Order: sequence, then structure tokens, then C-alpha cells
Amino acid sequence: MPVPQHVFEPPFNIIRSSHVVLDVTDLKLSRSFYETTVGLHVEDADDKVVYLRAAEEHQHHSLVLRKAAVPACNRLGFKVGNDKDLDKAAAFLSEHGLSYAFADQPFQGRTLQFTDPFGFQIELYASMDRRPHLLRRYDLYRGCHPQRLDHFNVFAAEVQDTMEFYARLGFRLTEYAEEDGPNGRIAAAWMHRKGNVHDFAITNGKGPRLHHFAYWTPTAMNIIHLCDVMASQGFVKNIERGPGRHGISNAFFLYVRDPDGHRLEIYTSDYFTGDHDHEPLRWSLRDPRRQTLWGAPAPRSWFEQGSPFTGQAVREPRFVADVLVAD
Repeated sequence: MPVPQHVFEPPFNIIRSSHVVLDVTDLKLSRSFYETTVGLHVEDADDKVVYLRAAEEHQHHSLVLRKAAVPACNRLGFKVGNDKDLDKAAAFLSEHGLSYAFADQPFQGRTLQFTDPFGFQIELYASMDRRPHLLRRYDLYRGCHPQRLDHFNVFAAEVQDTMEFYARLGFRLTEYAEEDGPNGRIAAAWMHRKGNVHDFAITNGKGPRLHHFAYWTPTAMNIIHLCDVMASQGFVKNIERGPGRHGISNAFFLYVRDPDGHRLEIYTSDYFTGDHDHEPLRWSLRDPRRQTLWGAPAPRSWFEQGSPFTGQAVREPRFVADVLVAD
């Protein structure tokens, strides 16, 4: 299938992935997991919502936990360049028949919320309350010492169309996995705005669902340390995949599940992609190195389980990709 061309003058300027809003069933348990086990810092909290951020972040929050009856992903948040970009985004959405609304969100400036054509619930903002970063507050470090939110990965029923839509918004393709042969279809795409491998990845599967969100850590040893912490705290069964080295992105990774089953990746060591002539890297869907450079395939749960978006019906994928799955 065709690879989208880079768009250097998008209709509005998305800077980067910013934050994720999750619905959780046990707010106290989820807070403890992300604060004490993973090592995020609680910035504000009450009996209905908890706001957390990582050590390097100046923004008020990158993870919002909302108490709810059922677990779900409520929103994916992206930061735009300035307030005018919100008006440009509204004009673009209106021109393409997509509904949107400006909403008041705590600790954020004017916020534009919309559902894209594929059911992914997105919010855009230009400003958020600022906090002193905690980068040098080593006395506060816990867990794997997460530094910043890095990216989102979603299950999409229509990978090609989703990829092309976000390419129009200025997301640039860095790597992709494709079936072999003259009519091979793209089954996964990694797209960025901030100059590394991805802010937004799109994976073939039942969608719309959140596959995972990811935090960056300083070194691979931080990731290994999290395995020790989780084992010591009784979370061995929550370690789903890794630690390991991806072929795609070259990143060292670990995938864990929170108490509600939301998937979190801990991530480090990908690479710079900011040059305008950076060419996307193609991977064969059957190349075992793309999942893990060392050759170990992912478990079946990694391809089948994800977090639905609040109120969105989940659709079957347009095609079923023939992927390598661990026994």
C-alpha cells in the first residue's frame, strides 16, 4: 500500500504527544501503581481524579486517572503550537464534517476535543499549568525513574486510512510493517511530530482501542530495575512482555499492565528523525527482528488486548495481519 508523503505545512501545528486520560475502576489502587511502582509524581488528586507527571516534565500532568465504572481510554492529548492553532484545528474539522467542542479542562488552557473519523478521542491544547521539573530531585525518584511521556500506540481497524489522515495533520512516517508481495498491505505505522521515532503509532487490529502509552526512562537499567520492583511488590503477572530490544525503533522496552489492564510501555534508546528528508524504514511483516531484535515474538495478548475508548464501538479490522506470535 502507498506510503504517505511528508506534509511540512499542515493545517495546524501539533507539537507532540502530551497526555493520556484513563478511566480506572479502583482509583486508590491505580494511583499506588503509577506513583509507587512505576514512579510518576502526583501533582493533584481528589476522590475522583488523580493527575500525575514524570520527572522531566514542566507540564502539570501527562497521565490523568479518572474513577469510573469500567476501564477505558477517555482521551489522548496533543500539545499544539499556540492558541491560534486551536482555531485552525476547529476550521479544519468543520471543513471535513467532523464535530468538535471547546471544553474546560482543569489545569489546561482552552482545549479542543474531537473524535477523529476512526473513533479515536483526541484533545488539543496550547497551554497547561506549569510546574518546576523534578529532574534533579533524585530524592523523589521511585520505580523506573520515568522522565517524560513519549508516545501512544492504537489499534486501528483501518490502518491505511488512519495513517493517511494523520499524515495530513503533519505526522511523518518513520517506520512501517508491510506484507510481502506486490499487493502488500501496511499493517502498522510509526509516525512522529517531535523528532524521534513516534508520537503516534497505528497497529492493525480491532479498533478503535488504545494499545499502549509509553514513558521514556534514562537507561535500560531503569527498565530492568522496574522488573525487580514489580516482582517485589507482587506484580509479576502484570509483566506482559520484555525486557527486550525492538527492531522497530531500536528501543529497549518493557510492557506492563496496570490494575485495570491498561498497557504501559517503559521505553528508551530510540533515535533522531527530525531531518526533512528522513526516509521511512520498511519492515517485512514476517521478519522476526522487527518485533524484537533478538528474535523473540510477542505474546498473543499483545496483538489482541487493548483499552476501548469511552463510548466508542469496536470494529473488526479491515484485514487480519499474518504476524508471528509466541506459542
